[in-house]
This record gives sequence, structure tokens and C-alpha cells, in this order.
Amino acid sequence: MGLFEKKYCDFCGEKIGLLGNRKLEDGNMCKNCAAKLSPWFNERRHSTKADIQAQLEYREQNKSLVAAFNATQTLGNDTRLLIDEGARKFMVTRAKDLQSANPDVLDFSQAVGCDLDIQEDKTELKQEDSNGNSTSYNPPRYEYSYSFEVRIRVSSPYFDEMSFDLSNGYITTGEKPMNPSMQQESGGWNLHSSDGGYEVNKYFECVKIGNAIKEAIERMKSTGVSQAANVSPAAAQQTEAVREEKVCPGCGAKTFPNQNGCCEYCGSAL
Repeated sequence: MGLFEKKYCDFCGEKIGLLGNRKLEDGNMCKNCAAKLSPWFNERRHSTKADIQAQLEYREQNKSLVAAFNATQTLGNDTRLLIDEGARKFMVTRAKDLQSANPDVLDFSQAVGCDLDIQEDKTELKQEDSNGNSTSYNPPRYEYSYSFEVRIRVSSPYFDEMSFDLSNGYITTGEKPMNPSMQQESGGWNLHSSDGGYEVNKYFECVKIGNAIKEAIERMKSTGVSQAANVSPAAAQQTEAVREEKVCPGCGAKTFPNQNGCCEYCGSAL
């Protein structure tokens, strides 16, 4: 009887279909109401009806924050960090229609930190011998690929982090591994310059965007964020114009010189 008993959503009152129940610790939720929760929230099964009700009310209030959001800076590829410097707010979303997606709008004060991770994958390259068999090279040869993940840590009642793939899958860089050696110059990534083909430029572009995201999060949580928020767009553009973008002779990446006049990726002098 209990297995096939009709269930009703504890929030909208609608009957829940056979495969439509989203179980709570002390109740039931339909898939339509579950879709209204934050996309970063993953503790539904351990949440009570009171917990979910509070979040639904928060998500409804969030719509007005989305409507008022004025992005002054956008960082990322498919999934992006959007920043409203005037209101000191930010969001992370891949949606083009913000009103429909209702992405969580957070205050600068809720930014805790940013972790940047690169996952390396290598595939052994083989050759064909005189008998048509696939054999290893001596020494073995490998083709390297990398994926980039950004984890923005936040202080929110409903989620602790917003994680997303910056590279949209793996980036293949050829036979030279992008091994860590310039940690202090990379802004947090594990990276190394490489002259080996494929998508090396895309690799460095992800490094650059990831560094920019990390720097933005650090600015948000810093004690000087109030002053930074009051800088006009015109002044910000003037400051950026002073830094001339150059092509690094060491790794070939387009880069702005760091405070030491070196490439922000490989550390070569510019």
C-alpha cells in the first residue's frame, strides 16, 4: 500500500507522478518545485520541509535581485562569473536568459575564496611494427590533455561552493606535459610553458581567465573592496590601458607583464 500510495507535493499541493517524487527528510516534493531550488544546492534528501520552504522563499526574493543586476564585468567561457561592481553583487551562470534561470545573486561579503584545479590526462601513442602490430615507442610517448575546474567558495545558507568546468572538456596540448614549475607566477594554477602544438593557446587562455576569476574573488573578500567598488568604469578602463598586452617570447602567450615585468604564465622577461 505504502509503495503505490499517491503522494502530493508538500509545497504546491499537486499530485506527484510515479517517477516525479523528490524525497525530503520529512516530506515530498514535485520536480517542478525542485527545479526552483538553487542549482548549487545538493542536500535535498537531508533537508526538512521547513528548510526547503525557506529556500523557496529566498529563491523568490532572488528574482528581484536578478532584475536589478547590472553586470559590469564578465569572466569565463560557457559558465561565467558576472560581477555588478556598483551593487557589490556577483553570480555564476551559463544562462543567457537570466530572468528565467534566476541565478543566485550573492554579495561581495559572501565570497570566501577560489580554488583552481587542472586535471591532467595522458594517452600513450603507439606505432605499427613490420608485422602490423601496435607497439610502444622506446621510450614511451604520450599525448597530454587537460581540463580546468574553478571552485568559488561562498558563505550561503544553501550551498558552500559553485564549481564549473572552465575548459568545456579536455584541451589537448600535444606531447609536452604542462608540468607545474611556476606556481608563484601562475595565480594558483599548476602550469608550465610549452612549445608543443595542438591547443596550447587555448590552454593558456583558460589559465588567464581562471587567474582573472581568482583575482576578482580575492578583491571581493579583501578589505579594500569598498574602494574598488566606487571606481568608475572610465577610470578602470584608463588603468587597464596603461598595461600593454605583449606576446611572450618564452611561451608565445598573449600576456600583461606582472609587477616584475615578466610573463604572468611562464615567468619569462618581456
